[in-house]
Amino acid sequence: MVQSEPLVIRVAVPSPLRRLFDYLIPDYIDENQAEHQLQPGCRVTVPFGRREVTGLIIETARHSEFELSKLKPISRLIDAEPLLPSSLFKMFIWAANYYQQPIGDALFTTLPVLLRKGELPPQSGQPGWKLSTMGLGLGLESLNQARKQRALIELIQDQGPELGESIILETFSRSIIKQLERKALIEPVIIEPTAGPAENLLRHDHLPLYSSQQIAMDAIQSHGFNSYLLDGVTGSGKTEVYLQSIEKILRYGRQALVLIPEISLTPQTEKRFRDRFNVPMVTLHSGLTDKQRLAAWMQAKTGEASIILGTRSAIFTPLKSPGLIILDEEHDQSYKQQKGFRYSARDLAVVRAQQEGIPIVLGSATPSLESLNNCASGRYQHLILSTRAGDAVQPDWHMVDLKSERVESGIAASTLAAIGATIKNQQQVLVFLNRRGYAPALLCHQCGWTAECKQCDSRLTVHRARGRLICHHCDYQERIPQQCPSCQGHQLIAAGEGTQRSEAYLQQCFPDTKVLRVDRDSTRRKGAMQEVFDTADSGEPCILIGTQMLAKGHHFANVTLVAILDADSGLFSPDFRGHERTGQLLTQVAGRSGRGKVRGRVFIQTHQPDHPLLELLMDKGYGHFATQLIAQRQFSQLPPFRHMAVIRAEAERANDAENFLRLVRQLAENISSPSPDMSYLGPLPAMLEKRAGRFRYVLQVEAEQRPALQALLSQLAPQLENHKDARRVRWSIDVDPQER
Repeated sequence: MVQSEPLVIRVAVPSPLRRLFDYLIPDYIDENQAEHQLQPGCRVTVPFGRREVTGLIIETARHSEFELSKLKPISRLIDAEPLLPSSLFKMFIWAANYYQQPIGDALFTTLPVLLRKGELPPQSGQPGWKLSTMGLGLGLESLNQARKQRALIELIQDQGPELGESIILETFSRSIIKQLERKALIEPVIIEPTAGPAENLLRHDHLPLYSSQQIAMDAIQSHGFNSYLLDGVTGSGKTEVYLQSIEKILRYGRQALVLIPEISLTPQTEKRFRDRFNVPMVTLHSGLTDKQRLAAWMQAKTGEASIILGTRSAIFTPLKSPGLIILDEEHDQSYKQQKGFRYSARDLAVVRAQQEGIPIVLGSATPSLESLNNCASGRYQHLILSTRAGDAVQPDWHMVDLKSERVESGIAASTLAAIGATIKNQQQVLVFLNRRGYAPALLCHQCGWTAECKQCDSRLTVHRARGRLICHHCDYQERIPQQCPSCQGHQLIAAGEGTQRSEAYLQQCFPDTKVLRVDRDSTRRKGAMQEVFDTADSGEPCILIGTQMLAKGHHFANVTLVAILDADSGLFSPDFRGHERTGQLLTQVAGRSGRGKVRGRVFIQTHQPDHPLLELLMDKGYGHFATQLIAQRQFSQLPPFRHMAVIRAEAERANDAENFLRLVRQLAENISSPSPDMSYLGPLPAMLEKRAGRFRYVLQVEAEQRPALQALLSQLAPQLENHKDARRVRWSIDVDPQER
């Protein structure tokens, strides 16, 4: 009898190498049971060089390209069953191949950190809290000076002995929970799930829909794969369509995955969902601890959580009964990972919905040109909400010509007058300036010296409150000098405007009004963003000033004036997406105005009041603006009408990066010679050539057909990995890049 070949286990490990590694069955597993036990998607511990690492089984085979005597056995089988459903596991592998990422690196970056380290998943159940022995014996009068802590103790006493964390978070912040835990008055528990669905699915009845919302709701089918683009002007009630679509799915006993672009949007969105639904819900974002993230991941996987809300990486969360994917603000750049595994969560969401056989709703007031083109080609169904919900109407737009106005700290005289009138009417103002810091440059009035980053091709930004000059690209910092390093003069000028400078000027002009700055510097402190929301929701007159963090999906019902201080920065960008992003940003910021009963106004400050794209955006709206851009893209044969990848290289010497990409281009042209179907551009310096002490170059590859581009990259990547010159540089491949 011919003896069959031994079973070979192919394992992905976290490694930059673009290959799987072969291992043998360990002695403690029966050969006859091996294929059943060693299933794709199970984690294993394997010897890798001199280390033991956690790997993921990808497939089994009856042959190996290596001699069997050189293969080592698996050290330990961690999981009794695959970590991931087969449909999601297939998507993981597809994504790694499509984005040309080493498969081990790709797979392991999609898993919670503790699972990557080989830890076992936690037991089923929801996280909760109970009173500790000390808490049970506590006299509540001892917490009289900490009213919120006392109120939480009383809540657990009334509804305990154990209370789910999701219930607590409806009223209390995580910081209150942590304060009581540090005092050893409460302790964490896992609450076993109760059988059966919630008696009442909704805490509050849904809102009545107006005609366009109802048409959109009727179009969204709850069964089978379909892609819908919910294209609704700001304030048109897209969220209500999301909520009612989720309600339909929940009534079928299925789960909804909701993606949002930024962690700063999470508290507001989470509150609205918790206010509507009486079902378990988890959030997934980078602000969670490793333990919290794994617990939420497991609740999604086991079906204990009915609604999963998360940022970009939540697209990889397993669901027991997937029913619907919603991706809000689908145009947002945040959905594209810019380092490591460079995936697009938006595009993978559509792939996942297709593999799961469920609907997906992509929503935006300013849809990406890619999604609009998918509607035109019939791949997506276009659902349009053209009016605002309720009594709200679109704001009036006013152009402010900076060439003919007196300007102080970036604010024109007419804009300042409008801000004053709005505050006098007991209303709120939002001032938008997409430059944080006090001023974007420090220069010497006598000799012209400017403070530049020693690591990057960029100027240092003045942060006066901290007394520092800071690079916003690599975070290099130094003290603000007292005299010019070049001529020793003392006439140093902070040139230009940042949010801190404009904030100081507005506070000086309106000393009795709250001025709240919202940017990366002001929101580092935990709870800072919530304080802004609380002030805005209170309705008291205030001025919100900030960067694009203020533009993304926030609902400020009492803001009636939006002032955009610099509309010009994106009009002359060398990036072909510059005009699209400018139109999206201006429309999104303007959409924060007049969302309540009072009609809003938008003041746009510009040196180019006659710019045709600005005029088109103001007169006709984003839809006509996008239509013209799509026509330009088609004429120029740029994405979405042509497919693109960018190969990047960086090195301490510019020549090393540039020469490596010359080699890359030569190898690529040997595989697919330049033609109308395949074109190459570069090597060229990146838009910011030097960053963090390294010189960066790019090679752009464009193809008529996506499969041809993938075929080229699939052959090229292994050649680059094995080439001796690749060791001198850091290189990467970015498929469907969002920046160059």
